[in-house]
Amino acid sequence: LLDYNMSVAVGVGFIALAGLAAETGIVMLVYLDQIYDTRIKEGRMNSIHDLYNAIVEGAVMRVRPKLMTVATTIIGLLPVMVGNVFESGSQVMQRIAAPMVGGLVSSTILTLLIIPSFYMLWKSFILRHQFRLARQPIPAEGSDA
Repeated sequence: LLDYNMSVAVGVGFIALAGLAAETGIVMLVYLDQIYDTRIKEGRMNSIHDLYNAIVEGAVMRVRPKLMTVATTIIGLLPVMVGNVFESGSQVMQRIAAPMVGGLVSSTILTLLIIPSFYMLWKSFILRHQFRLARQPIPAEGSDA
């Protein structure tokens, strides 16, 4: 988009973006696991619909913090991206900021939409398996079955 070739500065921007995206993704998973475990302990995880409600609740808790993080980071990087190209070091800083700004947008979509969706698939598979196991009769003591 900005016609920057791959360079060390662009690579540094990608590394910084990967760190920020990994951190927010892990925090999302922690929130989802926390609400899931809470619902299990309370005995409120009896169906896939209960799982869906728990995931929605956990993901909604992360929307505002994620959007605030993205907004403040982008607002902080915009002056660097549109800075005067004649200032010393400005071209290097622009190449660091560009992948971060672009990647933060896709990272936000990944964190807020894709991660909860995959979490739903993963946990629904586990819940279905647990429900199937719970319906099977437990063999009596001393039987060979």
